[in-house]
Amino acid sequence: MLGFGVTALMLVGSGALHYYLWIRLVRDTTRPSTRARRLGTWGVVFSALLAPGTRIVTPLFDPADGGAGRWLAWPGYTWIGVLLYLLLTLSVLEVPRTIAVRAWQRAGRQAEQASAPEPESAAEPESAPGRQPVLVAGAGAAGTPEVSGAPAGPTGPAVGNGSPAPAPDPRQATAAAGAEGDRLLGRRLVLGRAVGALAGATALGTVGHGMSVALGDPMVKRVPVTLSKVNARLAGLRIAVVSDIHLGPLLGRSHTERIVRMVNELEADLVAIVGDLADGTAAQLGPAARPLRGLETRYGSFFVTGNHEYLYDGVEDWLDEMRAVGVRPLVNERVEIRHDGAFLDLAGVEDLAGEESGRGPDLARALAGRDTGRPVVLLAHQPVFAQEAARHGVDLQLSGHTHGGQMFPLTAVTALSNPVSSGLGRVDDTTLYVTNGAGFFGPPVRVGAPADISVLELRAPVR
Repeated sequence: MLGFGVTALMLVGSGALHYYLWIRLVRDTTRPSTRARRLGTWGVVFSALLAPGTRIVTPLFDPADGGAGRWLAWPGYTWIGVLLYLLLTLSVLEVPRTIAVRAWQRAGRQAEQASAPEPESAAEPESAPGRQPVLVAGAGAAGTPEVSGAPAGPTGPAVGNGSPAPAPDPRQATAAAGAEGDRLLGRRLVLGRAVGALAGATALGTVGHGMSVALGDPMVKRVPVTLSKVNARLAGLRIAVVSDIHLGPLLGRSHTERIVRMVNELEADLVAIVGDLADGTAAQLGPAARPLRGLETRYGSFFVTGNHEYLYDGVEDWLDEMRAVGVRPLVNERVEIRHDGAFLDLAGVEDLAGEESGRGPDLARALAGRDTGRPVVLLAHQPVFAQEAARHGVDLQLSGHTHGGQMFPLTAVTALSNPVSSGLGRVDDTTLYVTNGAGFFGPPVRVGAPADISVLELRAPVR
């Protein structure tokens, strides 16, 4: 369950983001007081509640296959993915949109200035060149001569026939202003609809592709790893690495069956499942995990907890479930692997999230009394634990947790918060490998970080 503060923050944040969405996709694309605007507004309100509501309400339902939670999870988490890419695309389009609006405003001002009437001169108009005033006898009082021409009328400057100029009609000015307003509104609608269409097409296309990647088969990565303590006899040992399966309302038993099939095709010597197996309790999702019983390996299958195993009551139930299907949990302990007469220590620690419940990793205990001449491979869910592993002389750490970022541009955020977010790297003298994971969390979307099952082949250094 999420706390009140987190829930309130999610609702406020969703409201702010969807208000921006309403401005760009509803206000800028529809005329005021129209049916289209009313429908668009209600659609945005519904979406603003759907996004946080999915995260808040879905955990209250049974996540097993066919559970009620999946009917909310599918549209809700999919919309969160669409929302991300709508906001990103609209943010990028703010620059050209602003340039276009200012260009139209500038053009409108210039057109106004060009069509404005010239101001009247205060001075009397000069007589036409070569024209002399004509005296008309008897026209004035006491025979005073008058000058013929175009005298100013009593109410304003005279026009050609000597009559006063008509006053401007206010109705014409109002009509002209209204026409100009309609033109500006029309331009804004064209621009708004173009921006909305481009943002919508980009978001839907990206999410559609990302869903096909997330829901399809994980890719297989084959990674050679050279370790200084690996000798010629141990070289060639193959470790299949699987992480972040995330069984739940969107991924069920068929997902596990697919992973087992793909791992068995790799013919690995051992299998390492490095956490975040499920988003629920063993009572709810144990049946979805039972196909793991079918894993076929030479030296066995091993499991360590991830942070999601501690989000629900009963981490011990999950450890028992793993033992029941023939997968051995490594709870701050190690096992000895003998391969062609050579030895490898395989250690595993609980996830850092377990510290909140009095559990957590104890690497010193896991490595106590071991032969330091042997290479040691550590299973630890979070890559940040590699700093501790390096202090204890671990040769290779296998991790997951990051999903590789799962969706661009979150890939960049993940890279900033982990020593390695995807693939092979080093932390001091410890080699660290991070898999993108075989499932997904939240939106059923992967962009720029495809799911994977990795098989690492140990190699000896060239002497």
